Amino acid sequence: MTRPAIRSNAVSNPASNTTARNPHDQARDEITTGLNAHRAFVSPKYLYDPLGSRLFEAITDLPEYYPTRTERAIFAQHAADMARAAGTGSTFIDLGAGNCEKARSLFDAFRPEQYVAIDISADFLDGALETLRRQFPAMDIQGLGMDFSAGLDLPATLNAHRRLFFYPGSSIGNFPPLSALALLTDIRRHCSASSNDMPGGGLLIGFDLVKDTTVLEAAYDDALGVTAAFNLNLLNHLNALIGSNFNVRDWRHRAVFNTRLSRIEMHLEAKRDLVVAWPDGVRAFREGEGIHTESSYKYTLPEIRGLLMQAGFRDVRTWTDDAGWFAVCHAVI
Repeated sequence: MTRPAIRSNAVSNPASNTTARNPHDQARDEITTGLNAHRAFVSPKYLYDPLGSRLFEAITDLPEYYPTRTERAIFAQHAADMARAAGTGSTFIDLGAGNCEKARSLFDAFRPEQYVAIDISADFLDGALETLRRQFPAMDIQGLGMDFSAGLDLPATLNAHRRLFFYPGSSIGNFPPLSALALLTDIRRHCSASSNDMPGGGLLIGFDLVKDTTVLEAAYDDALGVTAAFNLNLLNHLNALIGSNFNVRDWRHRAVFNTRLSRIEMHLEAKRDLVVAWPDGVRAFREGEGIHTESSYKYTLPEIRGLLMQAGFRDVRTWTDDAGWFAVCHAVI
């Protein structure tokens, strides 16, 4: 479930040329293009404004939402083995870092030389990094506000040797298979800044596995309605970003597992016929018509291995829970 530059003590985005488009204009164009599509959609990265980030944290504590606790248990049981496979003293690059707690839980095992947290929500990341710097004053801790969904653009201040990319939480599932492959290929390219691919670079990544449909759908449509609030909050974020007039009360949350595509889909459905307007644009929605807000693809273990190897990784090692609901994989370049 991905973000402008961090303020104090943070890595800023590399200098761009003066003809680069305003990021706000790019976001507006991306959003309005999706809203005007035959089947309306919005990128899931826009779920993560500050409130959305806090709501997602609450989701991870819900009894129905198994991925976080299942992955946490895998790390707790196998962190030492993972560290032996990946090596210690790396530049630990945390993609979609959020509150940084998953990476923090692995510091004792991996003993990174440098920690780089990357997240689309710069303000949310700031507070987490301040806490980490107090806890680990001797560690080089940096933050980078970035939407890496369209590719990584890493600054020169990052150490070049032994880069270990960390992408937990099955966030790779938010990308369609070809886009997931493109992102993994890009990560593989950045595992070492050296043209000779300095040894030790690699990836530690979480994948949600295919399982019973009722378990999957409950994880994305909990009884308390926290996931519904998370999804509906997207409309308030769109209002702030593009000046639209979405009314949250006009919409309902829906989550369904698409067996053909092996993915959970989250939608917002109109409760009645309505019209949504924004500067220079308008869209009519019929009752029951939806906006596709997120997909989360589920994988089998052979599919995971094939995807990583196709992206250029090798020596794939996998750790799962006893029920086979979730997998954490390590692979090297």
